[in-house]
Amino acid sequence: MGARFANRITNAQKLMTESGLDLLIVVNRENLIYFTGMTQIECLAILIPKEGDPCAVTLWLDEEFVSNESGIKTYGYLFPKENLVGKMIERIRAFGMKEPKIGFERYFVDYGVYDGLRQAFPERLFTGAGELFYRLRSIKETQEVDLMRHAGEAACAGMDAAIKAVRPGAKELDILAEAEYAMLKAGSGGSSFRPQVVSGARTLLTHPCASNKLIAGGEIVIIHVGSTYEGYCSKMCRTVAVGSIPKEQQEIYELVLTAQQAAIDALRPGVTAGQVDAAARKVITEAGYGKHYLDHIGYGVGLRQSEFYPIIGKDRPELIQSGMVVDLLLSSVYVKDIGGPRVTDVIHVGGAENEILTRYPRNLFRA
Repeated sequence: MGARFANRITNAQKLMTESGLDLLIVVNRENLIYFTGMTQIECLAILIPKEGDPCAVTLWLDEEFVSNESGIKTYGYLFPKENLVGKMIERIRAFGMKEPKIGFERYFVDYGVYDGLRQAFPERLFTGAGELFYRLRSIKETQEVDLMRHAGEAACAGMDAAIKAVRPGAKELDILAEAEYAMLKAGSGGSSFRPQVVSGARTLLTHPCASNKLIAGGEIVIIHVGSTYEGYCSKMCRTVAVGSIPKEQQEIYELVLTAQQAAIDALRPGVTAGQVDAAARKVITEAGYGKHYLDHIGYGVGLRQSEFYPIIGKDRPELIQSGMVVDLLLSSVYVKDIGGPRVTDVIHVGGAENEILTRYPRNLFRA
């Protein structure tokens, strides 16, 4: 086959056969990294047929580079006389396809690409293939875990710097700046999502982000940071108490931490994502906070900080398999004045035992 990651192409083609697809269109950055190993990606598409070898399409100036780096047969287009979608259509027809059933990624398919393809081929045969890609990427190879381990080390460096910067009067953004700088110095290629350093009542927001708010004594600070290493992501969350906080809030943190550990202990090959969630939910429910708890406590982690296979949540049917990497347990208890404490880590599911890839203390920190 010639590709650097021929096994990934083969596994994709198996899932295509199961789904009845003739062709996969790959233009999303994460999937391009997955199939090529390259992070320097612009104006690139990969076409994967159900049978046979894939091909790549890129600007003619990058044709040799992409071919050499990826091992995939590459065709260049001469812009502006030619364009990406025009060359894609040419190569699809070269596969002998007249009315292919085409699978598209869930996100970020350029409208110009989609519009050109639907003018050339029957749009009624186009279908979303987002779950196929997520399923394919859910089982990590050894080298992928190694990259995520490096990303986890950078995230830990950022967390350490952030916790040390927490003090009354500091801005949330100032603390985030310390974390971001430390992660970059530790080798991170940048944040894997919009980071969160939030305090006080803002900790009860679902998806908060750092602001110019000043931290005050008697508050908790939630620090949720992410890092990347050669395209692969890591993330972690910790809670800091600034001075004296309510006893009930300390107890909520210990409760959330106990629930996280229960989920980690339940995370093993052969169980469902719902069973992992149930282990954590049992701890929360027995403490009387079941109705103040969200339905999802984790996602797959890899080339995205939240991949949608598996989703760790209430009654989710996905089967946990050895080699998966997930995060557990960002959800908090949402009760005014005492809720908000959070903790999360990235965990690699092993055949015999799990490995926490964000190795950093999980106690309630104090500033």
